[in-house]
Amino acid sequence: MEKILFYIFSAILLFAASMVITVRNPIQATLFLILAFFTSAAIWLLLEAEFLAIILVLVYIGAVMVLFLFVVMMLDINLVSLREGFIKYLPVGFIVSALTAFEMMAVLKPENFGLSVPVPTPHDSNYSNTEELGNILYTVYSYPFELAAAILLIAIVAAITLTLRRGTNKHQDPSQQVQVNPKDRVRLVKMTNSETRK
Repeated sequence: MEKILFYIFSAILLFAASMVITVRNPIQATLFLILAFFTSAAIWLLLEAEFLAIILVLVYIGAVMVLFLFVVMMLDINLVSLREGFIKYLPVGFIVSALTAFEMMAVLKPENFGLSVPVPTPHDSNYSNTEELGNILYTVYSYPFELAAAILLIAIVAAITLTLRRGTNKHQDPSQQVQVNPKDRVRLVKMTNSETRK
């Protein structure tokens, strides 16, 4: 049964990943990316990698929404038109949420669906997933880990540079706002009765 769950989650993961790069709407792409992350976390739970699954859910799914908001601010997407089409996005949202809930229930409570997942061989009390991951990450893969950290640092510096370009900053000056004269901002126009009837 574990292999069947693995193939189901793998198929959902491939579908979600393909939809991320094929849909044109950024909101739908983000929803499918969240589904892909949840599916990867479910697969890692099947592989007894609880630490990686929790990190994926807490860090990546939380960071995806922040990244999406950051991209929306940089690209100046018209949010009014997206809000007007909110009903169009409901089916995709329901599908993603239903698949995510099914995956979590199938992994955490397989007996509710009549599934009998074999219990993996238990480790001794001194076994730690985090310790094993740290040993491999900082010994065998130390250079790729440092390279990934350097790339992320360059990406952060590039993002800050793009947001602080000259001419793109929008800020308010409270001192100028306080000194505004209402007569300069509002112009009252008297209209005749014939103009008001039109």
